[in-house]
Amino acid sequence: MDIISVSRIPMSTHLPSSSAPEPPMNEPDVRFLLVPLPTFNMLPFGSFLDKLRFSADDEDYSRQKYCAWDVAGLSEGEVVSSSGVQLSIPLSFKHVDLAQYDYVVVFGGRSAGEMKAMAALYQSFFKQAVARGTTLVAVDNASFLLAELGLFAGCEVAVHWRHQQEFETAFPTLKVSSDQLYCLDGKRISCVGGSAVIELAIELLAQKCGRERALKGLADMLVDETRNRQHYLKSLGHESNQAHRHNRHISRAISLMRQNLSVSLSIEALAVQLGLSRRQLDRVFKTELAISPREYWAEMRMDHAHWRLQNSFFSLSDIANEVSFSDVSYFCKVFKKHFGYSPTQLKKDGKVH
Repeated sequence: MDIISVSRIPMSTHLPSSSAPEPPMNEPDVRFLLVPLPTFNMLPFGSFLDKLRFSADDEDYSRQKYCAWDVAGLSEGEVVSSSGVQLSIPLSFKHVDLAQYDYVVVFGGRSAGEMKAMAALYQSFFKQAVARGTTLVAVDNASFLLAELGLFAGCEVAVHWRHQQEFETAFPTLKVSSDQLYCLDGKRISCVGGSAVIELAIELLAQKCGRERALKGLADMLVDETRNRQHYLKSLGHESNQAHRHNRHISRAISLMRQNLSVSLSIEALAVQLGLSRRQLDRVFKTELAISPREYWAEMRMDHAHWRLQNSFFSLSDIANEVSFSDVSYFCKVFKKHFGYSPTQLKKDGKVH
């Protein structure tokens, strides 16, 4: 496996060639402690770190002049990412002085269930951070770990759309949002992950370093423009059905469907929320997608259940409830009719739809 070593870059390295020594740098405006959990995803980790790097100095020398960061974990050594690449952790929690950091940014792994299961290992450290008033930032499935520790109580949490139902099942008292890239809620911040961390990093840097510095380096990262936190993700639509991207009623309907996968909401009630009649909603779907809203919603539920069966350890009953089936046997019957094999066969044989 490849091993990537990450540590704070000394202030004296990567300086432009010059015979005259540079004056000492001032204290950074903001400090981040980055915590990649086992099986963390490389995209959000690398994107967040690179945005810090570009904003850290006036040129492109990666000097931690205006913002600083360290990478830490339960112990020094290697942590393996979801892609199998190993990251070298130079700093263990026992050597971390939390008073030095404004933010502790936690990067979650690919399995939400595994994040919950390992929460106890991180309990002491994160509760120390809370006691010191440090802001906790959960990226991707790290929200499951912090929620399991009770650290999101009373907060709104931005969760990746793929894991919304799983999060709501595990933490029914928490307010969940899957239609925004990140959520700032006092000392608790959450981000859905992926490239959305770029926008989150810009927001956090702008608060401490100013917006001009926060935006520095976007052209180098080949980012044309920043997205607002309520950005609609066009790629959520089916690739074969592009029309709804240009129809506000269908876009909104699909968003509501996704938010209400576990709710037995009627098509009539959905239409009311959209300010349409049932007939109007049926007509729009038939015209744009050649499918009824009921059929579209049923397919969305089955696709979600299929993915969850392959990517979680939840019971059939839990997954059935996530897609609004209270009767497990009926859920299995509908699932088999839709895919041609039962949920049990999928688990056993690893079939792919």
